[in-house]
Amino acid sequence: MTTEELIKEMQPLALELDYAGETEASRDAAAVERHADESALAETEESAEHRTKKEQILSLYERGTRDIAEIVRKVKARPSYVAQVLQTAGHLDGYFDLYTTTGREQNVYTRFFRNVLHFRTVGAARESVARIDRLYNYFERLGDRAGQHQAMVLALTGKNRARWSGKLEESQIFSDWLAAH
Repeated sequence: MTTEELIKEMQPLALELDYAGETEASRDAAAVERHADESALAETEESAEHRTKKEQILSLYERGTRDIAEIVRKVKARPSYVAQVLQTAGHLDGYFDLYTTTGREQNVYTRFFRNVLHFRTVGAARESVARIDRLYNYFERLGDRAGQHQAMVLALTGKNRARWSGKLEESQIFSDWLAAH
C-alpha cells in the first residue's frame, strides 16, 4: 500500500482524532465556521483548480485559516508539506517532523548537526553515521545527555528517511548504529 493510499484511508480517523477533545458546543461553532469557509472556498474553487497547492495553502493562511489540519483537509495535502510551505513563507515557526530539513534551527544542538545527514549512497550513509558517532562521543565526554539524545534522534531520522525512500541498505546502516548505542 502506498503512502497516498494510507493517507486517504486514515483521513477520517485523523479528523476524529483532531477534534476528539472538543465539546459539542465548540464542534457546532466549528461546523458553522467551516460551512462559512466552505462557502467562501466554493466561490474561488474554480480559480483554485488552476493554482498550485502551495498557492492554495498560502491563500488560505493569509485569509485567516490558521489550523493546519483544516488547511490539510481543504487542499488535500500532507501536514508536513503544509507546514513546510508555511515555514518557508515565514508564517510558521517551531514545527518539526521526519521530513523537516536539518538546516533549520530546531534547538541549541542544531548547529552541531547541520548538513550531517546524508543517505544518497551507502558510502554517504556510512560517512553520515561516522559524523553522528563523533558528535555522540563528543557529547558523551562532556556528560551532555541531551546532545547524545540529539545524535540518536538524527540517526533515527536518517534511518526512517532512508527506509521510506526505499534505500533499505542505507537505512540499515543507521539502524545498526542505533542498536549499538
